[in-house]
Amino acid sequence: MTLTTQERAFLMASIRDIPDFPKPGIVFKDITTLLANKDAFALLMRHLSERYSAYNLSHVAGIDARGFIFGAALAQMLGVGFVPIRKKGKLPYTTVSEKYSLEYGVDEVEIHIDAFSGVEAPKVLLIDDLIATGGTAYAAASLINKVGAECVEACFIMGLDFLGGQNRLGELVEVYTVIGVD
Repeated sequence: MTLTTQERAFLMASIRDIPDFPKPGIVFKDITTLLANKDAFALLMRHLSERYSAYNLSHVAGIDARGFIFGAALAQMLGVGFVPIRKKGKLPYTTVSEKYSLEYGVDEVEIHIDAFSGVEAPKVLLIDDLIATGGTAYAAASLINKVGAECVEACFIMGLDFLGGQNRLGELVEVYTVIGVD
């Protein structure tokens, strides 16, 4: 399924802009309004389900925290498992971690070491709400591969194209954004 220009515009209109959050000069893209709009959420999830139904996925992995919302719903629709990729210190079992650079410092994400155990040649879709510079997503895709699965694509509801995160992540895995913002 390919979204029409009107459908993309409808999805974009369902996302609220919050100026100067979390700091002056930033325009935060608030997806809670898309989630609250049953028609927009249904359109988005139908589109993603149709896009990924032929990928023969074993899992969908969502990035902490908004990726959990889309990832869990999509995994259920596709009949596959869901795996959370969390910020450091949030998973209760043995983990593998990956550090990534932020504008001012370093952060880290983790995955359970056995996240894909019991599945031969696991194929995983990585999902999150937004890609900006791509650091978190790059670390998450690296983790998926590090624990023995194949990250076949990274999907984002929105991409801030002007920050170049898709290009960076594209060096590691195919990237798909539903809505691009210039």
